[in-house]
Parts: sequence; C-alpha cells; structure tokens
Amino acid sequence: MSVEDQQSGEDLDEDFDAVPEPSVDEEPAAPATNASPPTGVMSAERIAIKALEARLLGGERKLRRREVAAGAGVSLLSARKLWRALGFPNFGDEDVAFTERDKAALSTILDLVRAGLLTEEAAISVTRSIGQMTDRMVVWQIEALVEDMVSEQGIPDAVARKQLVSRLPTLIDALEEILVYSWHRQLNAGVQRLAVRAEAGLQASEEGREGDEDDAPLPLARAVGFADLVSYTSLSRRMNEKTLAQLVQRFENKCAEIISVGGGRLVKTVGDEVLYIAETPAAGAEISLALAQAFTEDEILPQCRVSMVWGRILSRLGDIYGPTVNLAARLTALAQPGTVLVDAMTAAALGQDERFVLVPQKSENVRGFGEIHPVMLARGRGKGLVLD
Repeated sequence: MSVEDQQSGEDLDEDFDAVPEPSVDEEPAAPATNASPPTGVMSAERIAIKALEARLLGGERKLRRREVAAGAGVSLLSARKLWRALGFPNFGDEDVAFTERDKAALSTILDLVRAGLLTEEAAISVTRSIGQMTDRMVVWQIEALVEDMVSEQGIPDAVARKQLVSRLPTLIDALEEILVYSWHRQLNAGVQRLAVRAEAGLQASEEGREGDEDDAPLPLARAVGFADLVSYTSLSRRMNEKTLAQLVQRFENKCAEIISVGGGRLVKTVGDEVLYIAETPAAGAEISLALAQAFTEDEILPQCRVSMVWGRILSRLGDIYGPTVNLAARLTALAQPGTVLVDAMTAAALGQDERFVLVPQKSENVRGFGEIHPVMLARGRGKGLVLD
C-alpha cells in the first residue's frame, strides 16, 4: 500500500483485494465453433465492440489510474472519490482502464473546486447525481432498443442484444444531442421551480398551514402525491415477466404524461406506486384527479388509489423527504380504488376553489400522526387537465 493511501484514514484494502478487470489486451474466452478465426485474429463482432468502445470512451484504453490522477494533478485518493461518485468499479494499479478523455473529465471537475466554484463535498454530490442518473438512463435506453428490435424484427432477445452493437453507432450523436438539450431545459425548469418561485410557495404554505409548526424548518412548499395501483401483487403472480413489464411500463408512462401535463414532477416510481410533486395545491389536485380518472377508464390497468398533501418538504438527491411525504403515503393506503384523499389542511387550502368538491370522511388513527381527518377530493367545475 502506498504512503498516500496509508495516510488517507480510510479502509482502502478493498481496492487491492478486488479482482482486477481484464485489460483491453485480454480477450474473453470464445466458445468453440467449427468456424473459429485463426489465433490472434479478432472476429468481426469483437472488432465492432472495440470500435464502439473507442468511440464512446474517446479512444483506446491506454492509461492506469495513477497516470490519470497525476495528469489531472490530484492525489489518487481524491480521484477515486470522484470515480466512485460516478459509479465506476474499482481498478487495480496495473489495470489499463482509462483514456485521455477520462483525464480531461477528471480535470474539469477538479478545476471547479480549484476555482472556488464548488466545495469538494458539493463536487462529489453533483458528480454522484450525474453518475446515478446517467446509469439509469442508459439501462432504460438499451432495454428500449432491444425490446424494439425484438418486436419489430421478430428476433430473439439474445440476438437483439448482439445486434445492438452495430445499431448504436447510428444513434449516438442524436441521443447525445437530445440529452444535452433536455438537460438545458430541465435545468432551467429546475431553477424556476426550486429557486425563482420558491419564496411564493413558502408564503402559500404559511397561509395553508397556519399554526402548524411540525414541518416549519423544511425549505420548500409542495403538493406531494402518491398513486398506487390496486391489486398489483395478485396481478403480478398471474402474469409472466414480459406481460408484467408491459403493465408496469404502461402505468409509469401514463403517470409521467399526466404529471408532466399538469406541470408537476414525477419524483420516482417504485413498482406499482409513483411519487410526484406540484408547486401549488390546485396543480396537485388537478394531477391527482386526472390520475384517478385515467386508471379508472383504462381498459388494461387496474384502478389506483391516490392521495395528495400540501406542505413543506426537503428536496435532496433527486428525492423528497419530510412529514408531508409520510402523511401522503399513509393516506394512499386509506383511499378507496379510483378516489383521491387529502388531509384537512390541504382541503382548507382548496376550499374556495370551485374546480374541486371536498367530502369529509371519517376520522382515522394513523401511525406517526395520531388522529387525522381525511377528505375525499372530487371534480367540481371545469374539465380538469386536458390530455392530447
């Protein structure tokens, strides 16, 4: 172990105990066939894989981790912190795993810290957000492309995954352009939502929850909603994997569309449940009613239970936290299929809006909140959200 690692204060043995990944010069053992290429000659498939990798990584893997760190002018320990934040696997000292683009990217992140634009902690957090989101994104994209080839070409899944290597090069530039475009749009929307309009939301929260101090220290006011598919567990037991995947995808796609049209944000999907937020009680109510109606009318999906609570939240790591979120989750379990429940304070915030009808329900004792007074939300005047 180097002196540098010994002084880090971290347990770094895991890096040296990990099985090194093969270098680019090592070829995986190929299955024996009657048409095996001569020794030292790569198959066309392997050539295509290496060409795709070189394009995606910006060149051939020629650098070891210490060379990259030294080239960026930083200790190996600091470099490894950022690589781990990006979700990279551990590499040994002798693994030839990096390219010049890796060195340039590391320097870009470090320059933000050196210039005082980000603290080290903030740089790691921002880097982790990029790593986690892009990891999920590429898995989603690859599976979508494979599924499309299977469906359109009538080929087996395994064949489609091999053909993906030859199909991707024609898509990379377009996907990259759309990614950057979307990031700019989403960043602008996020600035408006989380900074420019945040103060107005806090003032509305104070008015809607006068005298409620439990969640006062939390910085953002939002309408927090949950939509939960009814009988999902029993359905999943009767379906094969492909049918279940199509059901979940249909559910998430429909939720994402409705939430987006309503001006909200889909925070996350967990199996048969989505968590979403909106900037005002009215926007949250419109989205909630549209979700309940959409799944009641859907010919394939079951109905869903929906809840919505207006209050303060803490937004971190792309997720949201706080008593408001917990209360919304509890209300979902109390809602009847095809209905929307809100709490009494959210109902008070919506009480003067003619677009909504509020029907008090019997009191319930809810774990962590004691006795609460649910209110069923229904459509009043107006058409609600209009979906194309």
